[in-house]
Parts: sequence; structure tokens; C-alpha cells
Amino acid sequence: MKKVAVVLAGCGVYDGAEINEAVLTLLSLEQEGAAYQCFAPDMAQMHVVNHLSGEVSEGETRNVLVEAARITRGNVQPLTEAKVDDFDALIVPGGFGAAKNLSDFAVKGTSLTVQADFLSLAQAMHAAKKPVGLLCITPTLSAAIFGAGVKCTIGNDAEVAGAINAMGGEHVDCGVEHSIVDSKNKLVTTPAYMLAGSVLEAYKGIHNCVKNVLAMA
Repeated sequence: MKKVAVVLAGCGVYDGAEINEAVLTLLSLEQEGAAYQCFAPDMAQMHVVNHLSGEVSEGETRNVLVEAARITRGNVQPLTEAKVDDFDALIVPGGFGAAKNLSDFAVKGTSLTVQADFLSLAQAMHAAKKPVGLLCITPTLSAAIFGAGVKCTIGNDAEVAGAINAMGGEHVDCGVEHSIVDSKNKLVTTPAYMLAGSVLEAYKGIHNCVKNVLAMA
């Protein structure tokens, strides 16, 4: 049975991991007969957003690992405990936590830096020639992880695609139900809620991404 490390950036689309994407990733992995373990960085998230109003909750702080545990029913480990040798692949759901907690893309744009523990894990997976799946906004980290020329997609948003290209990646437009496979780098990306208008649309692309990741594992 193939085993996949799944990294979550918190809980909630605006300040953490996109909950539907996270659950659909785990569902797709189970449907394809794979096992998984979830991880998250044990750190304070960039900020806390009230998901009803969309406003930042001033003075409130939350921990990324503790928040991720909400999605996984408590079954999540600190990112520092993820060991490459234990897994066949890595998948990272989206949500703005990818741009706020796993990196600072939301603040620094093309001058982003990737959270050290996540960068170490992702680059170690790549070095071990194990496939990686990045969903939604997370492919903005592709060039920082894989280097120049890496092919990836966030769908068709011109501004974000331009940022990916400016950082040395090669953005490929992609429909919501599909994924882009960079065979050379063993990277699979899908737009998910960068394009999805429903849970079903998101599921189709995520399941496609998961299948392609597992096929290379």
C-alpha cells in the first residue's frame, strides 16, 4: 500500500488549509487504496480571519498544527516529524494558509520565502524522486521547491500565473476537472478552488491529481 504525507496549513480557506480540499484529498487517497498521515507546522499562523465577515480578528492568535487537528479529528503530527523514507509521495491541499503559513507569498509575492520545515520536506521528496501534488494556490511555491522551468497550474488567473512565471516556473492553463503533470519533476498540480464553483468540481480535479501522483509513486 502506498503511503502519502499530506501537509496542512491550518484550518479555513482564508487563513489556513481549505477544508473541502483537505477532506477531498483524503477521500481520494482512500478511494485509490492509499494510506496517509497528515502533518502541519507547529507555529503561529500569520493571522486569524473571521470566515463569516472576512475580516482579520485583531489580537487573536492560533496555532497551525492545532487548527489542522480540527480537520483530521486530532490525527496530525508536527511537520518536523515527517520523514521522507516513510512515504511514497507528498500532497499539499490549498487555501490561503499555503500563501500565509507555508510561505509568505500573500505578503511578499514573487519575493516569497517558503517555511523552512516545509521546504526541507518538499525538496527532500523531490531529491528522492518521489512525486509531489500541489493544489489550488500552493503551486505558487513550485519554483522555490523545484527550481526554474517547473511546469504547474493554478487554473487561469492571469495575475497569479504571471507571478509563477516571474519566479521561474512555467504556468500552464488548466480546467478545474484536470491536473498538470510535470513528469521530469514528478509534480502534479490542479486548480481546485482557484476555479471550482462547487464541491463536485473541486473533487474531480483533486481526484485526478491524486491518481496522477499515485501513478508516479
